[in-house]
Amino acid sequence: MPHKTQTVGYVRVSSTDQNVARQLEAVGPVDRVFEEKVSGGSRSDRTALAECIRYVRDGDVVRVSSMDRLARSLRDLRDIVDEISAKGASVMFVKEQQTYGADADDAIGHLMLNLLGAFAEFERSLIRERQSEGIRIAKESGKYLGRARKLTSDQVDEARALIETGVPKTVIAQKLNINRATLYRALALPHDA
Repeated sequence: MPHKTQTVGYVRVSSTDQNVARQLEAVGPVDRVFEEKVSGGSRSDRTALAECIRYVRDGDVVRVSSMDRLARSLRDLRDIVDEISAKGASVMFVKEQQTYGADADDAIGHLMLNLLGAFAEFERSLIRERQSEGIRIAKESGKYLGRARKLTSDQVDEARALIETGVPKTVIAQKLNINRATLYRALALPHDA
């Protein structure tokens, strides 16, 4: 039985606080959505992306709201598009109004992917620079307090007491409704912090 081609959506937000509704609206109606709530920094943490790439077949289209939702660097963007294209599928970027696939093996297409990807990477770098500059200025004026702590000192003391009794850190993190990394960071702080 021949494969029924599908249009699938891939959406990614950087944190669980962000909403994917705007991206879903941009992607439009699709047969299936792969949704990720994780920073784009490490590809190994992006399980929905890996699942999406495994899922697509020849003739499928992967719709993404914009290039920066698929990749954080030009190299990563090219690698992901190449992986999807190698399966005979194509990638459509809604914001950039560009589609890349196995059948689009032309020099202009490669140039556009590289140019638009480079601009997206450059834009992210500018945002990080402006953010760092803003934090530096706020620190100098005494207005920057940093990120609010997830745990109170009483909760950290409680966690330390539970660890001493042999309770696994995973269980403690679940009890405190935080992830393990947050628990480890809190435990690394001095007792009076």
